[in-house]
Amino acid sequence: MARVNPFEFLQQVRAETRKVTWPTRRETAITTVMVFIMAVLAALFFLAADQIISFGVGFLLGTR
Repeated sequence: MARVNPFEFLQQVRAETRKVTWPTRRETAITTVMVFIMAVLAALFFLAADQIISFGVGFLLGTR
């Protein structure tokens, strides 16, 4: 790997940063809402799975 002096490196970083497409405020808001919805759905899924497994184990051990 070729060594680059720090000034040239910073110029390359700035050039690459200009190529980045940043999300708009609306896209960020929609993505945030989708993440919260998926987190709630995952929490509900794992709650249901935990309850079912708990019931099954309790049934097998005779504690229910």
